Amino acid sequence: MRFNDLPLALSILLLAPSPSSAFYLPGVAPTSYKTGDKVPLTVNHLTPSRSARDTQVRSVFSFDYYHHAFHFCPPEGGPKYISESLGSILFGDRIQTSPFELRMGINETCKAVCEEQTFEPRDAKFVNRRIWQNYNMNWLVDGLPAGQLQEDTNTHTTFYSPGFALGSVREDTPRLNNHYDIQIDFHQHSKDQYRVVGILVEPYSLRDSKSLGDGKAECGDSSAPLALSEKENTGVTFTYSVYWVPSATSFATRWDKYLHVYDPKIHWFSLINSAVIVFFLIGMVATILVRTLRKDIARYNRLDQLGLEDFSGTSVEDTVQEDSGWKLVHGDVFRPPKNPMILSVLLGNGAQLFMMTGFTIVFALLGFLSPSNRGSLGTVMILLYTLFGFVSGYISARVYKAFQGDAWKQNFAFTPLALPSVVFATFFLLNLFVWARQSSGAVPFTTMLVIVGIWFIISVPLSVAGSWIGFRTPIAPPPTHVNQIPRQIPPSTGYLRPLPSMLLTGVLPFGAIFVELYFIMNSIWFSKIYYMFGFLFLCYGLMITTSAAVTVLIVYFLLCAENYHWQWRAFCTSGASAIYVFLYAMLYWARMLSFGSWTSGVLYLGYSALLSALFFVLTGTIGFFASWLFVHKIYGSLKID
Repeated sequence: MRFNDLPLALSILLLAPSPSSAFYLPGVAPTSYKTGDKVPLTVNHLTPSRSARDTQVRSVFSFDYYHHAFHFCPPEGGPKYISESLGSILFGDRIQTSPFELRMGINETCKAVCEEQTFEPRDAKFVNRRIWQNYNMNWLVDGLPAGQLQEDTNTHTTFYSPGFALGSVREDTPRLNNHYDIQIDFHQHSKDQYRVVGILVEPYSLRDSKSLGDGKAECGDSSAPLALSEKENTGVTFTYSVYWVPSATSFATRWDKYLHVYDPKIHWFSLINSAVIVFFLIGMVATILVRTLRKDIARYNRLDQLGLEDFSGTSVEDTVQEDSGWKLVHGDVFRPPKNPMILSVLLGNGAQLFMMTGFTIVFALLGFLSPSNRGSLGTVMILLYTLFGFVSGYISARVYKAFQGDAWKQNFAFTPLALPSVVFATFFLLNLFVWARQSSGAVPFTTMLVIVGIWFIISVPLSVAGSWIGFRTPIAPPPTHVNQIPRQIPPSTGYLRPLPSMLLTGVLPFGAIFVELYFIMNSIWFSKIYYMFGFLFLCYGLMITTSAAVTVLIVYFLLCAENYHWQWRAFCTSGASAIYVFLYAMLYWARMLSFGSWTSGVLYLGYSALLSALFFVLTGTIGFFASWLFVHKIYGSLKID
């Protein structure tokens, strides 16, 4: 997973390394080179993208750079993998050494990467298909991605876009790029000490290039492009040139040219729109709490103290019942819900997701997850999720005990195993499709074992410890007693029915995040760099507030209708925003993606459903606990014998 675009001023300031030469954030420690020093160029996988010719992405599978069909030249002794973080491996990075020789400050013109390579018709067909699908090559120099210079048509600003084209399509004929002009921007830090601050690659298709031996080559003319024949063998010579360009950009700000914001006004418009909705909802909730509930509670308490009738013969209780019916269910509102085990386990896992997401966004906002430290975001997410297993166990046990559950052993086991098992099984199944396509995005089996080991060795014991503490801690009694005989519930009508209430309220939390959701999906499926954590932090806060406010409103109306089954309704009503997330993913598929194989569709559909399910658990947990506090607050204010 990669990450793309942040707020123009604030977020770049937050994420940029410190300008001080004495301090750098993790993953961005500078490397200085002297003139003539070798600067390593590493290669990463090839990823699908879009081009000016075709604005849709047509595949979700990445391929190893040294996949046999590409015939890219390997270094002497074969390519070697560069050690990567767990998050980098999970999200598909496969960084390896290359045969390209870059010497600091020394220009090179038309060098052969290796001897001529022969493409058989089968390999040519494979490569041509990848060119049709707009695949990009991904190189790294000193931690910076090699890219192409692009211009934003809206602001007319230029920026470095990571990745460059494997080939191009001209006159319905795919043409392979076999020559690379590599421009490296360098900054002089001190006397004879230089640092890499930018990489641009301009690829060309040259049919008549020839290797002359000893790394020398004769480059062809760009007017005669190279097309791979799918009927006979085709000889290809890969060549490159290197140009070093002095730059005033310092090492501390070298990522700024890669972090481009497309139309930042849309982010501010979305935030303002979401903030207006949140303030409106908070105003409604405040009106209920301050005016309606205060009057109700005062009248109810006056009823309990006086127990008198007015002069017309109508009791005070009858008058109150006409105003509101939520007191009538005080003897049932704390009755345990159906399937308390399932609900408590989901709430425990939702609390774990909530903590992991919040802390990850905060760390990224503060700049600790630098883009140059590849995979740091995924690694931190896994680490935090593992450590917050304690929170999951504690919350699940406390809620289950409050629901008067006594199957504590099952709760101990289901909390760390049930939902993670479903997630892991789905991920493993989808990974089989990736592995079957020989994609580099397939997670290695050894990495799977590492994940399982972390899960059972760290997360499960922490969850069990949290559950044990949660069960041993005394539970405060509910504000009102529970009647032995359940009260009959009147039939719900209109928007208080389950499905209409879910669809009506679920759209509001979704409205707080849908713009950022678009950019997050772009980063995932277009292999871009996402870095708008300033906006994401604000959107996350708005989503929490909106989910809590709309759920409290629905629960209040539900109690006024004398329906005391609020626990599952609160969870499902707030979690219903996940329905809109999934529908948005389908709309995104229809507008931005056009897959050429059914396996790509299965992969996209599977991951969209999985992420939507996790979002359901997350937002459902927020709504439940907001309603939990609300219900305890209003019934705790009543004086009932």
